[in-house]
Amino acid sequence: MKRFPGSFGLLGGVVGAVLILLWVGADGYKQTLVTTTATYALIALGMYVPYLMAGSLSMAYGAYAGIGGYAVGLISTKSGLPLILAWVAGPIVAAAVAVLLGLATRRLSGFFLAAVTLLFGMAFTAWLVDAEGISGGSGGLGSLRKLDILGWQPSHYQVVVGCTVVVCVIAFLLDRLRMSPWGVIVRTMRDAPRAVEAAGVRVPVMNLVSLAIGAAIAAVGGGLFTYSAGSVTPDTFTLNLVFLAIFMPLIGGAATPWGAVLGAVIAVELTLNFPAVETSGTLILALGVLVILLIAPQGVIGYASRLTKLVGGRRG
Repeated sequence: MKRFPGSFGLLGGVVGAVLILLWVGADGYKQTLVTTTATYALIALGMYVPYLMAGSLSMAYGAYAGIGGYAVGLISTKSGLPLILAWVAGPIVAAAVAVLLGLATRRLSGFFLAAVTLLFGMAFTAWLVDAEGISGGSGGLGSLRKLDILGWQPSHYQVVVGCTVVVCVIAFLLDRLRMSPWGVIVRTMRDAPRAVEAAGVRVPVMNLVSLAIGAAIAAVGGGLFTYSAGSVTPDTFTLNLVFLAIFMPLIGGAATPWGAVLGAVIAVELTLNFPAVETSGTLILALGVLVILLIAPQGVIGYASRLTKLVGGRRG
């Protein structure tokens, strides 16, 4: 029987998610860690399509996550609309902003693209501080109302479960997208754009689509984190998070979106939940990335896959 494409990654992700949820239990601190991990994972997954598949490094993902977060904050505090609409409006607005930014920077690549989008992210943060009437200024938006779905208000643990499910679903869909004809074209476009253009594919349009997909996913993560935290400020999604998101797929394994999820788990564990190194977690993470790149260039998942094949070969 033919194996369902992406089923192995989905199985591993579901098993990992179940184990994490069992570990969390009713512990509020652990629930916060899982929500943070889900946010990191979604931003890293948002960067996966344009960065690792299309080869376009944008540093504006803090802004995209912020758009998702402020969509939740604004709809919650300044309107009577159902809060669930925030996870529709936020990704749509973030995708539109990504397309506009992509059009403005379509002739840039590499360092210049990263620099310009980095400046955009900084400008967006500055605008949030100045736009007090909209964003609440430096204090942000707080006291968000609870999500109400036909009279059902999810508990904090149920929100954690929902965040975990969203990460698994998006990682699975991106894995399927990676293996689809569209994904093959995008990955080929990264390495040989002229050949893809000669085949009749409009490379600039494909780049814009990948940027829109990535921004929408990051906005979903920003919205989930804001709802879980109960507030959002201009400093909620910093450049530090964007830099971490770049390295998460390298840690877990850039060959599959599940590597970004595993990288997020490792990053949060080292930077937030490892008492022995909590004061220098970022330094430990940086050293870990260096070691992984030297020993296992394909990341933890790639290294584990290689070991599995070696063990299987010896048994055979």
